[in-house]
Amino acid sequence: MPAEIKKLKDLKNTEYSLKKLFKEAEDFLPLLGTDHVELYVGNAKQAAHFYKTAFGFQSHAYAGLETGLKDRVSYVLKQDKITLVLTSPLQKGGEINRHIDEHGDAVKIVALWVDDATSAFKETTKRGAKAYQEPTKSEDEHGSVVTSGIYTYGETVHLFVERKNYQGTFLPGYKKWESHYNPEPVGLKFIDHMVGNVGWDEMNTWCKFYGEVMGFAQIISFADDDISTDYTALMSKVMSNGNGRVKFPINEPAKGKKKSQIEEYLDFYNGPGVQHIAVATDDIVATVSAMRDRGVEFLYVPDEYYDDLLERVGEIDEDVEVLKKHGILIDRDEEGYLLQLFTKTIVDRPTMFFEVIQRKGAQSFGVGNFKALFEAIEREQALRGTL
Repeated sequence: MPAEIKKLKDLKNTEYSLKKLFKEAEDFLPLLGTDHVELYVGNAKQAAHFYKTAFGFQSHAYAGLETGLKDRVSYVLKQDKITLVLTSPLQKGGEINRHIDEHGDAVKIVALWVDDATSAFKETTKRGAKAYQEPTKSEDEHGSVVTSGIYTYGETVHLFVERKNYQGTFLPGYKKWESHYNPEPVGLKFIDHMVGNVGWDEMNTWCKFYGEVMGFAQIISFADDDISTDYTALMSKVMSNGNGRVKFPINEPAKGKKKSQIEEYLDFYNGPGVQHIAVATDDIVATVSAMRDRGVEFLYVPDEYYDDLLERVGEIDEDVEVLKKHGILIDRDEEGYLLQLFTKTIVDRPTMFFEVIQRKGAQSFGVGNFKALFEAIEREQALRGTL
């Protein structure tokens, strides 16, 4: 029995049953989903062009000098249910410049859609969360939005967004971004999960944070012998809210012969942060093909991975030769199978990247692919001289 399937079966007999997961999360912090993800970047206009061209995002909203902002500019991009906000400073000094200097282009805010941002702030801070922003109401001619926020690992923030009384484009203070340049979407649908990297021996601390402060439950755990190669290893636990719409795997380094990808990340990011965003598609072959044609670079998977693929994962709908051509990884659990592929880092520092994932029943995270994936990452590390 594959290790991850056993973990999922064992899950039914632990305190983290789905029934308890729903109860815990819905008691005090119901989440409707991911509202948006905001990145602090050195040049938001150029970054927006990249995400539009390479990933198929569409122009959505804008805030900057033309809307009365003097210190920063933000471009909002959408593709189906995914919303990205790219923010750059307009003046020297200040928090955004400091964040970019410390971490490079990176995720700053993971915004969560809630029905009551005031309650979300109250319930999380009284359980020990560090406040980022008190509940704040903003208004324009389209209605009002209430936001509040707390810190999570490193300098990452969870912003709670209550928008039930708002009919505008994005948020008050933004205007609709009209652009003649909107390449076709590539088929990305929603954020499946977001992965955070934390320091040595910090994984359990942050899993406890999500459990006690936000009502999440641990649904899967991977030890260093589950996620390892001949050279490197890491440990990971997956935390989920009650309805399963928000899932945060948390990684920490594990001892190995050489420097792991998590250690490399921590060195260049200068601390904990968001490592990758997993975005879902209904047709991974079409999505990856479109992204490759637009210049996105993916990790290389050797042909040998596919030699005994069907013996390992069983019958699948896709043509193995097509999957091989694109380097798409496949794994199966007791609910079905999934297909996934990882970009190379999309920023200059070896920190943030994207995962493209298609689920065909599977609810797991591709444990059967970890060795192939991490060997691919190690090849990139070797080229950078950081392995």
